[in-house]
Amino acid sequence: MSELTLIIGNYNYSAWSLCAWSFLRKSGLAFDTVRLRIDTPTFKDEVARYGPGGAVPVLRHGNLTIWDSLAICEYVAELTGRGWPAERSARAVARSVCAEVHAGFINLRTEWPMNARARNRRTAITPGLEADVERIEEIWMDCRRRFGAVGGPWLFGEYTIADAMYAPVVLRFNTYGAQLSDVARWYMAHALADSTVQEWVREAQEEPWTDPSREVG
Repeated sequence: MSELTLIIGNYNYSAWSLCAWSFLRKSGLAFDTVRLRIDTPTFKDEVARYGPGGAVPVLRHGNLTIWDSLAICEYVAELTGRGWPAERSARAVARSVCAEVHAGFINLRTEWPMNARARNRRTAITPGLEADVERIEEIWMDCRRRFGAVGGPWLFGEYTIADAMYAPVVLRFNTYGAQLSDVARWYMAHALADSTVQEWVREAQEEPWTDPSREVG
């Protein structure tokens, strides 16, 4: 039994759960996983047993409870000493792009709900959705150009919390066929080939449940 327990939602649909889970997996820390179905009438009562926020993910570490995806990643980074770029300006930009995806891109999240196992879905492209996709592409290209081109294949070269926070976006773009530049497509292909993301997708494919409200396109 690990000291760390991560409470997540469905592998197929729970985007914020993927952020925390993927960074924990990359950290090398041992942890237990509790999965709760987010599309049931009892979900709120079930998640309330683990944390006060009424949502997943939740991380339990002994008597400590952390109930937000970015806060969980920050906490894991403090435990391991890894997760942010070493250089100060890169670290500041990494925190900025994490905060942006954490708080924004509402059109993307509502019009392209995460569906990790779905492929070849197509929807009407609204102006708001198009703007979100273009902004994310701009972030990826800027991070790769300024910080990632020499140090490795991730946004800031080496794997950081930023890659974990954008993992659900990668899966959304893969599901709905986002039209991207060569640089953004290259980054997306690398992220999709990563063993952690592939493990998450396999878990999603094995889930027997379907939520019609999230089956879009």
